[in-house]
Amino acid sequence: MPDRAVADRTVEIPPDAWGRRSAVAPVMPWVFALVVVLLLLGRFVLTPVLRAPALQTWATVFVAICVQALPFLVFGVLLSAAITAFVPPSFWTRALPRHPYVAVPVAGAAGAVLPGCECASVPVASGLMARGVTPAAALAFLLSSPAINPVVVVATAVAFPQQPLMVVSRFCASLAVAVLVGWVWLRFGRSGWLRVPSRPPASGSSWVAFRDAMRHDLLHAGGFLVVGGLTAATLNVVVPRTWLSSVAGVPVLSVVVLGLLAVLLSICSEADAFVAASLTAFSPTAKLAFLVVGPMVDLKLIALQAGTFGRSFAIRFVPLTFLLGIVTSIAVGEVLL
Repeated sequence: MPDRAVADRTVEIPPDAWGRRSAVAPVMPWVFALVVVLLLLGRFVLTPVLRAPALQTWATVFVAICVQALPFLVFGVLLSAAITAFVPPSFWTRALPRHPYVAVPVAGAAGAVLPGCECASVPVASGLMARGVTPAAALAFLLSSPAINPVVVVATAVAFPQQPLMVVSRFCASLAVAVLVGWVWLRFGRSGWLRVPSRPPASGSSWVAFRDAMRHDLLHAGGFLVVGGLTAATLNVVVPRTWLSSVAGVPVLSVVVLGLLAVLLSICSEADAFVAASLTAFSPTAKLAFLVVGPMVDLKLIALQAGTFGRSFAIRFVPLTFLLGIVTSIAVGEVLL
């Protein structure tokens, strides 16, 4: 009996039937296509109507989020489709350690070598799970990739030229959160909470499988990106900026507030360091929380994660990630900043 329990804990590849069902409602691709058409037509039809400052701000934020995120989303979809079509499942068995508790930090550290935005990490993590990677390891990669990749590290160094420890702090705190979340999910997660997206069945050559997987993921993830962009743009207009200045001097509260602000603003991880540097009224630890939480939990990511892995996953994964992001930022900030 003990041997069987140990064996159960060390299984690294989920069963083929674990949580697998269609990842997207049939209507969602058509909604995405409709929104793309409306965006193109709106440039000429709706622009004269947007006279009110609030509407202009809303439209600017929404378009900026979608335009900023779409190239990275496409990159992630291409990479995910390539993984699905050209990388055999046996590769991941050889590349990652067999023990899942060791595979989690290895997958988290692998995020340092892949330039990309948080929108790219969701379809890539989805593709990894679909190919048999331990979900906890794929989730660690999902969290670490947009926060510790080379582009983000360089951008943070440029934004904080007089604070090199901010770069070190962001890297260490982000990797720590990714690994901790992966371990917690591995220990307490349940198969019914996570929907591993199905993939279009392979038909013909690998290039046909690549095309089908790319089309499937792009229509799926793109629809939820638009939903997240709409929500973020609305909250950007609704939340008064005066609320921020009133809490900047309160140590713990300011950290939580900037963490929530990162969720609401939904800024791409390649650009968020410049926004954080502009928040001069806040402490370095609060700015660190902004940089750690943003690439892991924001409105467009929540929409993408809920659409890809299911609402049961999102309502557990998002609070866990946010809480560990805040706690880890405070701890790392106290030591390094």
